[in-house]
Amino acid sequence: MTLERLDLASAALDRSFLEVIDPLEKLRRCIQCGTCSTTCPTSYAMDYTPRQVWRMVNLGMRDEVLKSRTFWLCTTCKSCQVQCPRGIDLMEAMIALKEYSFNHDINVPDGMKMFGETIATDYNISGDDNATRNIWSQNLARIPLGVKPGKKQAEVLYFIGCVSSFYPRVYSIPQAMVQILDRADADFTTLGGDEWCCGYPLHIAGMGDKMAELARHNVKKAREVGVKRVVFTCPSCYYAWAHLYPEFVDTSGLKFQHATEYLAELLAGDPFPLGPVEEAVTYHDPCDLGRKSGVYDAPREVLAHIPGLDFREMSAIRENAVCCGGGGDVEVSDRTVTAAVAGQRVAQAQATGAKYVLSACQQCKRTLQEGARQNKIRMRAMDIIELVWKSMESAGA
Repeated sequence: MTLERLDLASAALDRSFLEVIDPLEKLRRCIQCGTCSTTCPTSYAMDYTPRQVWRMVNLGMRDEVLKSRTFWLCTTCKSCQVQCPRGIDLMEAMIALKEYSFNHDINVPDGMKMFGETIATDYNISGDDNATRNIWSQNLARIPLGVKPGKKQAEVLYFIGCVSSFYPRVYSIPQAMVQILDRADADFTTLGGDEWCCGYPLHIAGMGDKMAELARHNVKKAREVGVKRVVFTCPSCYYAWAHLYPEFVDTSGLKFQHATEYLAELLAGDPFPLGPVEEAVTYHDPCDLGRKSGVYDAPREVLAHIPGLDFREMSAIRENAVCCGGGGDVEVSDRTVTAAVAGQRVAQAQATGAKYVLSACQQCKRTLQEGARQNKIRMRAMDIIELVWKSMESAGA
């Protein structure tokens, strides 16, 4: 298709389009170096690369941009933004494109519309009965007090998230976490059916305006049980509460920590013995925990406490880590793209010679597992929380 260059001064130019996508006019500083395109894990599947899209936006090519599926395949991994030499808010621009599409009902995938309706109706991403959020706990030999309904007050709230609550493949993560908290004598609780989706999937899908109700509800429930600290095994929930909730609700007095931060702090005091886990492992930095939240050291500090562990870093780590493909709701738009990107990351992990690829994100675990399966890579995915529990069991803690 021939792309028509439009005159920015033309009456045909939709000014609201440019203003919404580029409120700070930062895209006009783009030097077309292409760094965003070369660092984007899904650019191979896009109609136009990110570099091309930014040029098209600057030229006012509204229809061509909105008719493409480029921004719907953005995993919001923030790799492009971290690497951009001009520091342009590229991830936010992609989200703004989605928001513009929703507001003008232009080329929004049917699956994305249904996704938003599911969260608004059922308060979770899967459409399950939200009252069954703690169904993952039913396989525990002993359900900790903090998981049982009825506990009115606690110091720590473990906010579990939709994926760990409703996707059986990762039930083992909250199962491990609550057992660790129980063995550490932590005064904790969970919200059960009173926990609603954090709203982050709506934010990155361009439906951020629908996040306010969820944020206010979750913070209200946290305050009702008197917690001072909210701990997350889900980096997306962690990012939402720490960075987005203050836009909608007062979060003062609440401390937010990812589970690896909480455990790194806990393990520094040697609260319980850890037994040997003599396995070769590598670690995948989740995008929402690493590039978006700046948490790189805590997961590695936790691993350093486990005896016998053979920890091997991948070639691309920390801010340069490659996305697993599971972010940005891309799976809703095209699950084949998610699987392909995950396969690339698992291949990098396999190159270390490790048996396990660890992460600190339930979505990363299920995405990397599926990527290994579909790409026939003999490697297992595991969450750091699961590994800590395995170490505790090894020590007979």
